[in-house]
Amino acid sequence: MAAQTQQQTATASHRTPPVHTNPGDVSLEKALLALADPVRQSLVRELAGAGDWERPCGSFDVPVTKATLSRHFAVLREAGLLEQRDAGPRRLNRLRRAEFDARFPGLLDLVLRHDETA
Repeated sequence: MAAQTQQQTATASHRTPPVHTNPGDVSLEKALLALADPVRQSLVRELAGAGDWERPCGSFDVPVTKATLSRHFAVLREAGLLEQRDAGPRRLNRLRRAEFDARFPGLLDLVLRHDETA
C-alpha cells in the first residue's frame, strides 16, 4: 500500500518536459514577436548575463504572475531562444545564443544593447 501511495505521489508531481524549437525552423516574424515584449526582453537580458543552466524560472524578478511568466518562457522556447531542463523541482534555463545568432545574426545584440541606449 505504501509503495502505491509513493507511486501516485511521484506520478502527480511529474511534469511534462519542455518542447524545444530548433532556431533554424523559426521565421523572422516569430523571432521578432518573441523579442517584442518588454518582459521577454528582460528575461533574455538576464539569461545573457548568466551562465548556462544557472537560472531557475523562479529566480526572475518580473511584474507578472507565475502563469504569465510560464507563458513568456514558452514563447521564448517556441522562438528557439531558450532551452530548459528540469532539475528536481526546478526548471533551469539556457539562452541559445550561439544557435539563435547563427539563424538571425545581430538580432540578439540589438536586444541586449537596448539597455545601453535607453
